[in-house]
Amino acid sequence: MATSVLISGAGIAGPALAFWLNKSGYRVTIVELAEGVRPGGQTVDLRGAGGEIVERMGLLPEMRARSLDQRGAAWIKSDGRRRAEMPVTAFNGNGLVSKLEILRGDLVDVLYQATVDQTEYRFNTRITELSQHGDAVEATLSDGTTLSVKLVVGADGPHSAVRRLMFGPEEQFVKPLGGYNAWFTAPDTVGLDGWYLMYQAPGLNASMRPSHEPTMCKAGLAFRSEPVAYDRRNFDEQRALLTRHFAGAGWQCDALLAAAATAEDFYFDTFAQVHMPTISQGRVTLAGDAGYCASPLSGMGTSLALVGGYVLAGELGHADSLDADKVQEALRCYESVMRPYIDRCQDLPNGIDGYLPKSASDIAITAVVMKWMQRWPFRPIAERKWFTIADAIELPDY
Repeated sequence: MATSVLISGAGIAGPALAFWLNKSGYRVTIVELAEGVRPGGQTVDLRGAGGEIVERMGLLPEMRARSLDQRGAAWIKSDGRRRAEMPVTAFNGNGLVSKLEILRGDLVDVLYQATVDQTEYRFNTRITELSQHGDAVEATLSDGTTLSVKLVVGADGPHSAVRRLMFGPEEQFVKPLGGYNAWFTAPDTVGLDGWYLMYQAPGLNASMRPSHEPTMCKAGLAFRSEPVAYDRRNFDEQRALLTRHFAGAGWQCDALLAAAATAEDFYFDTFAQVHMPTISQGRVTLAGDAGYCASPLSGMGTSLALVGGYVLAGELGHADSLDADKVQEALRCYESVMRPYIDRCQDLPNGIDGYLPKSASDIAITAVVMKWMQRWPFRPIAERKWFTIADAIELPDY
């Protein structure tokens, strides 16, 4: 019987890992709390190492077929006039908007379709208890069943249940960055024409990005704040927080609040990073946001998830043998390869300030910086500092 691996989470990291494990002969089960792979979501990019992983998978043509046609990003004033622009061609297609961007739901669906025939997916299911015994991990699931597997991987996001069960409370590892953000689908009330528009007011950011539907967009509302207590399952409470900050804030903020009130894909969370002294314990390890979330501010979550899945599977090697010594060595190597890349991706030189400036003068300065960084002699400096991070790992050839 093939060596079995249990993965929690059917987002990006989980199916990406399953793809490579399937090729190495593993029998993989993925449990996911949602009813199915989650559709919708915001735009994510496939640049640098993440794009190379997708190419090695042979999935790049399908990703391109589902990609969005975008023209660039623009910083705008309350009346809609533009402060600054960064076209998609800036920094060789690796600027704020990259040359290959795809909706998160489309990316996840491509990974799901590429793995569903060889991977057992159990939806509406989560891990409720874990215990390690010698060369196996016993996992109790919410449907009452128990699995005995050789390895458990938590790929279940920044609020990982696997991490909580094996490593400790979330507060030990999740570090708030000083703000909150909401994402949802909304009517395109401005005529985006392929542009990602961003409106900033002191401590606020409202954005609209293109989607596949010409009359709709992917919207975002973000605000600076010290940690606030709220129920992660109470969307009305979260929408009330947004209204408190954005009502009457200018540009399309009121229209976006109205859209958020009825959006079926409404999502709200804190800007945070996950920092852990180690991402493995025995035969349990973490991948993607569960182990090393860099926050949406980094723009590196997709690359980290894809690279993490590839490296973990590569270090585990073929499924013929997965004894205790081999598992521990593989997990040590996985972390050793990933750690410099994690550190680079989590390094935010300006913290939250570039996305959520504190004052009107900071907003004006941000726009000037965005203009000048695209010009000589500042362009190569800016490119090295901000737009080559995705390439900051030499991928092993497994």
